[in-house]
Amino acid sequence: MASFRIVTRIAAPIEVCFNLARDIDFHTRSLSATGERAVAGRTSGLIGLGESVTWEARHLGVWQQLTSEITAFDFPTYFRDVMTRGAFHSFAHDHRFETVGGETVMTDEVVFRSPFGPLGALVDSVFMTGYLRRLLEGRCQAIRQEAEAVAKDHAEQRDTADHG
Repeated sequence: MASFRIVTRIAAPIEVCFNLARDIDFHTRSLSATGERAVAGRTSGLIGLGESVTWEARHLGVWQQLTSEITAFDFPTYFRDVMTRGAFHSFAHDHRFETVGGETVMTDEVVFRSPFGPLGALVDSVFMTGYLRRLLEGRCQAIRQEAEAVAKDHAEQRDTADHG
């Protein structure tokens, strides 16, 4: 099994970060470079426990579909999505959120295994882990930028109301 972890500090409320991470429409916008779109299951809005989504996207030059289901959910601190159908032998993504020092710390942990036994393990260690990490780092930064923009807008609205 291959795995990696990404920790992102976000200057925004935990609920905003949690909801962006499970927002189907935002996911589509944040991964537009891959042509990713929801084609079955929950295809819009906020995904929740027991719901699944089938994504279609172009990765490594190949169009493919991957279905994942939300198998654990504890608003606003944790959810887990697990691949139920797709190119990997197995794929699980844990999303954790905590408030630390007025910021949200978002931790993404991914554990996966490519098919084809030892050959797949070699591909994972040489290439796939890096590819997936870069893809997810880009998504984490998109969540951070959007959440911080929302938080800034809310703060400006409060300031206007207080002084207006």
